[in-house]
Amino acid sequence: MAIGMVLQLVPSTCHARASKARPCLPGFPREKFLPLPLKPNTFALTFVLALMTAMGPIATDIYVPSLPQLAQEFGASTTKVQWTLSGYLMGYAVSQIFYGPLSDKLGRRPLLIAGFAIFLIATFASMMATSIEMLILARILQGAGGAGPIIVVRAIVRDLYEGPRAGQQMSVMSSIMGVAPIVAPLIGGILAIWFGWRASFVAMFAIVVVLITIAILFLPETLRRTDKAPLSLGEIFRSFRVVFANPRWRVYGALNCLGHTGLFAFITASPFILQTIYGLTPLQFGVFFSICSMAFVGGAWIGSRLVMRRGLDGTIAIGVACFLVGGILQALGLFLFPREPIALLIPEMIYFAGVGFVVPHSIAAALSPFPERAGAATSLQGFLQMMFSACVGLGVSTLLGSSAVPLVAVTVLLGTSAAILFVASARIRRRR
Repeated sequence: MAIGMVLQLVPSTCHARASKARPCLPGFPREKFLPLPLKPNTFALTFVLALMTAMGPIATDIYVPSLPQLAQEFGASTTKVQWTLSGYLMGYAVSQIFYGPLSDKLGRRPLLIAGFAIFLIATFASMMATSIEMLILARILQGAGGAGPIIVVRAIVRDLYEGPRAGQQMSVMSSIMGVAPIVAPLIGGILAIWFGWRASFVAMFAIVVVLITIAILFLPETLRRTDKAPLSLGEIFRSFRVVFANPRWRVYGALNCLGHTGLFAFITASPFILQTIYGLTPLQFGVFFSICSMAFVGGAWIGSRLVMRRGLDGTIAIGVACFLVGGILQALGLFLFPREPIALLIPEMIYFAGVGFVVPHSIAAALSPFPERAGAATSLQGFLQMMFSACVGLGVSTLLGSSAVPLVAVTVLLGTSAAILFVASARIRRRR
């Protein structure tokens, strides 16, 4: 019922400039798309793409409240349980190297569906896991599948939009997608209390069944046959070389990495800090995490309104300032109020809001120079982002003891690094 209502939503406005290489305007030949409700430049398509990218945060956030429960059931250490998060990111990071270039060759739609299918199989394996090692392996495979929808959706947006309009589209999608990390921890906390940690994976399985059905029945192909490039392993790495050689891509990719890593460090460490050290229940933790996620949604929503006036860099600057302020306030809060969860909550909300400003627009800015290599550019960016996040997350969990100092130190370091990079790269960012 709800899906049917979404598909009837009226078209949204599109002011993207015409491009011979991309089907971004309503005039693009109708036969290139499936004869079904989802059409380019409609809010229905935007909404569905946002739901598909939401599977990423759902896959981590819905079962985060269950991590201490997992450690107890399997008799596993904190570090080993954290591998269920970092393993997901590593599987995600490695597999997306191939999703982007393959989608440039085979089209966006087949790779999206393939990713959901892998995710579905891995989710079932996670539900049935009888040891922490089996769960880690299933989560790695789940990450390999989960990369497909997110990487391909970013390439779809690049097919359809460019410049500030692409940034606006990413922000709108992030705002819609942001409902997932608000709701998922609450649902996960309730499921953990009532049914145990496996219930979170049952919920994931049901959600993916719905999404893969939508992808098969309603999703259009946005890559024209004439745009599909030849593919070989050498061509993949040549594309990566071209992308990495672009200094603008490196700057915006690094800003994206710094923002996302701070967010993932919190996801990794906070269940143990807040439930073990501060004594919160899984449901209370879910509420805490959801409040932070609301700040992310707020940042993304405000950013989508500002970007058409301030441009990509002007919007990113607000987010970088949030990173710096959030990190400093978190350090002060821990020093002055070491046993108060609120001392972590308010600064983390500021940091999360910064992620909403920075990540969607840094992605759009990084991809803008590569209309013909959108898949490769987004794959390489995602690989570096996820591998960096996974490594930092493992480092934080290894150092985590009886205080939040490792998490706070990482947050301060990331915020400071983002501010220095943004200021130092002004000349590079002005290049076109």
